Amino acid sequence: MSLLLKDRIYTMQAPTAKRGVYPMHGYKLGLYRLPIKLEDPSEIKSIIEGMKKTFGMDQYADRIYATYNWIEENMPDPDADGYESVELSVTVEIVTGEVIDAIYQIYPVEKFAAPQWVKDYRRKADHFAKMIIDTLLRNTILADKMVEHFMKTEKMSEVKAGAKLNELTPLAQIVLDAKPIAKIEPPKPAVEGKKQVVTRDGEAAVPGPIDIEYKDKMDPSAPFKAKTGNMVQTWGRVGTDNKVMGVWGEFVSVDFDMCIGDGACIDACPVAVYEFFDFPGNAGSTKKPLQINEPDCIFCLACEGVCPPQAIKIYPQS
Repeated sequence: MSLLLKDRIYTMQAPTAKRGVYPMHGYKLGLYRLPIKLEDPSEIKSIIEGMKKTFGMDQYADRIYATYNWIEENMPDPDADGYESVELSVTVEIVTGEVIDAIYQIYPVEKFAAPQWVKDYRRKADHFAKMIIDTLLRNTILADKMVEHFMKTEKMSEVKAGAKLNELTPLAQIVLDAKPIAKIEPPKPAVEGKKQVVTRDGEAAVPGPIDIEYKDKMDPSAPFKAKTGNMVQTWGRVGTDNKVMGVWGEFVSVDFDMCIGDGACIDACPVAVYEFFDFPGNAGSTKKPLQINEPDCIFCLACEGVCPPQAIKIYPQS
């Protein structure tokens, strides 16, 4: 994770790096591809909140920016004649999504109008950029995701996976309380003039039937990628602990806070749109009929008719 990049074409040899990196206009460029998913707004906010006392943290669209600043001095005594100092920085850009790209660019030191006495700027900037990446991976929710990835792909215990992560992040600073539970503001009505947005506490199953105007009363939330590769759209989902799941499905819509998981819809569907999937923590049921093949729906309405709590609504497509 912390190998110094070379001057021409950079091929990262760390286990988390998946592609080569090419310089542009003489600048040094570093890129790590991490095989973990980061899309949930609450998880992204957790990283920003957890690291804001350590780095300069910012966010734009699906990207997180972490900046480290340091001061270079031409002599140790600030009271001595001829003393000068200059503030330098390097920023790591985290591109979120199905995988994570950690990118940093090292500009010529002239960008900072730094005097000629500044030495080893590129080497230090490269070191600090890797320190940012290592610190994020070791301390935030990314650490849990990396450990889970190693356990799954390399069939190792949680202890060994944690030890491997520590070996891969030797430059990490230890940051206490860097995994805060981000507070997500309740969604606002999507359309003015509609009823108040649906609010839920996740303490009990929601009584049916499903509200057919849910898209006007709930904001879109993070989508879920099924094992088939299909993206299941969601509305009103809060966090990833499954307490408040909202409505899942663009046109095969199931209110997962209402669903009791009896499986009648799975048995009734002639084209296998649904498959049970575990969602521990939900008050209605800990397994749900996930619409893994939603695009295959033939709109026969069989599932809608057999659902005991009437948690399903099918919207036929032309």
